[in-house]
Amino acid sequence: MALVLIGFMGAGKSTLAGRLAKRRGRAPIDGDALLVERFGHSVAREFELHGEQAFRAAEEEVVCGLLEGVEARDVIALGGGSVLSARVRAALAGHTTALIEVAPEVAWERVRRDGAERPLARDRDAFEALHAQRRGMYEEVADAHLLWAESASGAYPVFVGAGLLSGGGWSDALWPLNRATSRGWCVSDKTVAALHPPPPGAVQALVKIPPGERHKTLATAERVWQALVDGGMTRADHVVALGGGVVGDLAGFCAATYQRGVPVVQVPTTLVAQVDSAYGGKTGVDLPQAKNYVGAYHQPAGVVVDPDVLATLPDAEFQAGWVEVLKTALIAGGELWERVAADELVDARTILACARTKLAVVAADERDSGERQKLNLGHTVGHAIETATAYSRYRHGEAVGLGLLAALRLSGQPALREQVRELLVAHGLPVTLQGADPELVLQLTARDKKRLGTDASVPFVLVDAPGEVRIGCHVGHDELRAAVAELV
Repeated sequence: MALVLIGFMGAGKSTLAGRLAKRRGRAPIDGDALLVERFGHSVAREFELHGEQAFRAAEEEVVCGLLEGVEARDVIALGGGSVLSARVRAALAGHTTALIEVAPEVAWERVRRDGAERPLARDRDAFEALHAQRRGMYEEVADAHLLWAESASGAYPVFVGAGLLSGGGWSDALWPLNRATSRGWCVSDKTVAALHPPPPGAVQALVKIPPGERHKTLATAERVWQALVDGGMTRADHVVALGGGVVGDLAGFCAATYQRGVPVVQVPTTLVAQVDSAYGGKTGVDLPQAKNYVGAYHQPAGVVVDPDVLATLPDAEFQAGWVEVLKTALIAGGELWERVAADELVDARTILACARTKLAVVAADERDSGERQKLNLGHTVGHAIETATAYSRYRHGEAVGLGLLAALRLSGQPALREQVRELLVAHGLPVTLQGADPELVLQLTARDKKRLGTDASVPFVLVDAPGEVRIGCHVGHDELRAAVAELV
């Protein structure tokens, strides 16, 4: 099918269409350019002469004709308002439609910088209101999404769409890299590799590791490094991390350190990875004494998220991953919290909302110096519980769920704590601490890597209300002891 790019003005649809069309051996097709050719003058001039209603009628006619006549491998960029037409939306059903997402502030800066006169980009408040107004319609029409993850280290694409891994997503995952010279080494655990193997020719080699948090160690990393060396991997090549949070963390760390750094493409296959750990560039391995104690910041070259692969995830793993959805909703508040509090089913829309939340936080603070610390909500006690049980009794999400209950007790939010507790119970998740010495959990909490200085206390993330989260909070030892004791 043809690939049709939609999205708000300033999203970069025309630029991206040119790049993707080149990869397909085609010339890009731009809907706005066809309209300018028809009018004989700019879109802004057409607005002045005949008004928006007449422009939309002409746009509908041109775009519908275009969509009827394009060929299978064509790449088309449509104007931001084209999907307002019901006829256009119906015509899109025969093609693959990708939403190119852009934050309103980024879109505003782009359209002001390019110097082109845009009749709907003269007032910033109206511009941002229009962005919010159209967002739901874009999402409804799109088969797949492309988000740009921004950080101080640079930007990378995040693809989200059902069937990506079975419908060419492996090719899409590698487009940020120079495929003529870059070869891929895929790191995956044995379970995922059997369920979702890379297609023939997609990667140079497949490196399999044992599944589970207890194997996220320096010893396993050494095995991966050795496989890369033995295969002849160079700095011109890249790693593909295919799996859940453990694989993403470990493969990302191996990529960050192999020959002082090679690119990594994250292909998350678990819920926890799709909503959280695949983004933001935190990589690392565990030590027996503490979780994620050895690691590096290494932003991916791209992320490919296929919600369809979650169908192969065991229910217990899915529910544990859902805790990261719950955590993100507590941080974000608003519509996401409303959906989670109502216990709506997790779908691609939920995954997108979680990804957007995390990417926005990382864009503001890549290295955990401030705003990003809010993403640690529930993790301080949660990581201590994982370590106290040798990474074998509790899944990561299960431990974080207990950590959320402790954090809400420390926040002085009994009603919200009870609401979260009921949600955890509804998902079959533990709400009491078993098989771990509470005193050991307290000791391990004091070792948390967020502590700064030998005499400093560990800063906690506390919640005033969904969407209102405070970082860097001091918690007294007796308060923490009581919060952990309440879990027993």
